[in-house]
Amino acid sequence: MKKINILKESRDFDRIIKTSKPYKYKDYIIYIEKNTNDVYHFGISVGKKIGNAVNRNKVKRQLKSIIDQKDYQNNFNCIIIVGRGINERTFEERKINLLFALQKLNIIKESANEKK
Repeated sequence: MKKINILKESRDFDRIIKTSKPYKYKDYIIYIEKNTNDVYHFGISVGKKIGNAVNRNKVKRQLKSIIDQKDYQNNFNCIIIVGRGINERTFEERKINLLFALQKLNIIKESANEKK
């Protein structure tokens, strides 16, 4: 994921969580905020209950890899909060669940030649 597409500041996380309605699917809680920029932003939050720093960073790397595989519409900010059950899932299950949730939110671009 490019640096321009990453949300890191806690004030952005707080604003989006306070003003948006959550969408829950399996191990993910997703908040979407529309904006006026011509880019999209993702923020990923993995709590300490998931495991130690090595496990949390592994989950973040995997989610960024999954997010990179698709093209997205512009003009939104997205926060993905990971739940405890993520540790019982394989990478393929994580991928299927996250992409299904993002597709339900209508932020993935529909294109003829999608990246696999």
